[in-house]
Amino acid sequence: MRFPSREQITALRQRYPRGTKVELLGMDDPQAPPTGTMGEILGVDDAGQLLVRWETGSSLSLIPGIDSFRIVQKGGRS
Repeated sequence: MRFPSREQITALRQRYPRGTKVELLGMDDPQAPPTGTMGEILGVDDAGQLLVRWETGSSLSLIPGIDSFRIVQKGGRS
């Protein structure tokens, strides 16, 4: 597994700030929430994964470039 650089992590944190609302379009994981599930970004970890609180109660992270999702509403800084 190749970890992103510090600069890439910073860019991800700017693109997906805490509070950003996302819709899941597809994830190749047997524990994934159903397609169309809405979630809220809680942050970006040091591996570049998006920490998400899904409306189903799941907390499965998104991996940009692997999982398919769209931003529904951009979050703000807190």
